[in-house]
Amino acid sequence: MNMLEVRNLKMHFPLRQGLFNRKVIFLKAVNDISFTIKKGETMGLVGESGCGKTTTGRAICRLYDPTGGEIIFDGENIAEYDNKKLLPIRKKMQMIFQDPYSSLDPRMTVGEIIKEPMVIQNLYAQKDATDKASELLSRVGLKREHLNRYPHEFSGGQRQRVGIARALAMNPEFIICDEPISALDVSIQAQVVNMLEKLSEEFGLTYLFISHDLSMVRHISHKIGVMYLGRLVEYAETDELFLSMLHPYTKALISSVPTIVNALNKKQSHAVIKGEVPSPINLPEGCVFCKRCVYSMERCKIESPEMKDIGGGHFVSCHLYS
Repeated sequence: MNMLEVRNLKMHFPLRQGLFNRKVIFLKAVNDISFTIKKGETMGLVGESGCGKTTTGRAICRLYDPTGGEIIFDGENIAEYDNKKLLPIRKKMQMIFQDPYSSLDPRMTVGEIIKEPMVIQNLYAQKDATDKASELLSRVGLKREHLNRYPHEFSGGQRQRVGIARALAMNPEFIICDEPISALDVSIQAQVVNMLEKLSEEFGLTYLFISHDLSMVRHISHKIGVMYLGRLVEYAETDELFLSMLHPYTKALISSVPTIVNALNKKQSHAVIKGEVPSPINLPEGCVFCKRCVYSMERCKIESPEMKDIGGGHFVSCHLYS
């Protein structure tokens, strides 16, 4: 059963240019992507900084109003829901933000931060909400005494644990993890990822795990989507993707991951991407990767490749396989 189905999602931001800002152009942050996540599954979303990963997550949980496409969550298309219709959906769908420093209100205690969504949704009485917040802190490795402390009294890893506890406050079914470990020390990253896995098993959670750390994504994800310049270029089960990567960008991205074997084997070649990333305001015609691809053909410059299933649920957007 599918928990989430994204169909042709687009997120374009209007920008004004020219004399008196009369000319309107569009930054195409997310440009026609589709994928599905089954209940209890974790999908990783990877790519370079600025490729549209975070914007995709925020559009799905409706922090942004999508420009186009459908977001089917638990059988409902929430893409055009207003705030009133979204209120019950937000109980089921939560988000863990990238920056544990700016995502917590410094004027509120940890207890108030965790209890706030419960109060907004009228889930618990005050005492029960306090008990629930204490229980959640225990689940993420903190103590009840931390309820009365402020965010500035915690380390980055502890703050991110508070953010995870807040996301769990609504008893959600689906959590978008927006680079939840990128701002943490390497020694803490594995602890947080292992905790997310444990919580998924305990609460039956479904994750969209957004990250540029391919090793962590490979560890936690059942399947992976690779984004480039607002487009999904490859999408497959995790083992399938790493054993049989097809898109030239995916090959370059995965070969760039540092490993002990690669470090010792200095003669090992890597798929190097040449050139600069085009501007999302002025996208190239045809394939968005064609100007940096060593396999680029004349067809790539004029025709945008469609996402094609080559078998076994392995999708790739490349003319080499069409």
